[in-house]
Amino acid sequence: MRSPDASPTASPDLLLALLADARLPVGGHTQSAGLEPAMVHGGLRATDVPQFLRGRLATVVAVEAGTTVVTRHHVLHGLDLESVEAAWAARTPSAPLREASRTLGRGYLRLAGRVWPHPVWNTFSRTPPRPLVLGALAAVGGLDAARLVRLVGHEDVATATAAALKLDPLDPLETTAWSVAAHPLIEELVARCADLTDPDDIPATSAPLVEEFSLLHARTRQRLFHA
Repeated sequence: MRSPDASPTASPDLLLALLADARLPVGGHTQSAGLEPAMVHGGLRATDVPQFLRGRLATVVAVEAGTTVVTRHHVLHGLDLESVEAAWAARTPSAPLREASRTLGRGYLRLAGRVWPHPVWNTFSRTPPRPLVLGALAAVGGLDAARLVRLVGHEDVATATAAALKLDPLDPLETTAWSVAAHPLIEELVARCADLTDPDDIPATSAPLVEEFSLLHARTRQRLFHA
């Protein structure tokens, strides 16, 4: 794969602002970052959400962040992405979670092709995992690895807290406070993942309950969120 040149219309700051916007039309509103399955099948309460965020940032989000950073490195250096996708899949054993990621990845890919045209998008399958598309977007848009990890961490926290408002009557100021309180944990994730370049070094931190709840949620008939 040829290393990309940054699009002349791309701006790292604009890219970061757009991708952090929950109104982005990529289907993110259909996800709860695993919060709905945890509430429905695991008995999680609203007061438990801060601890839930901590657990995700240490496990599921670490896998996502590591995958995006390694993808960014591979795209910038013209390396293959098959090994990155295989590493991500091996660390995401739940089929519903892989499917949800690919559904989101398709939305991000459509957005990327429309807003940041680049030959690299032609190398992707129709439904690539979301972290691979985000990593390639960072490479094309000139977004550095540290800010990319912050984006992944913030997006997961924001998705869960936004879902919490729909799943339980809460004060929006409280969920905002939860997001701010999670910032040090996101910075820990930056230190952990920003320098990764090898697929083998992507964190392999499992979250068995998240995976189990996702399997149960996939068979649930009445639900607000896909995952």
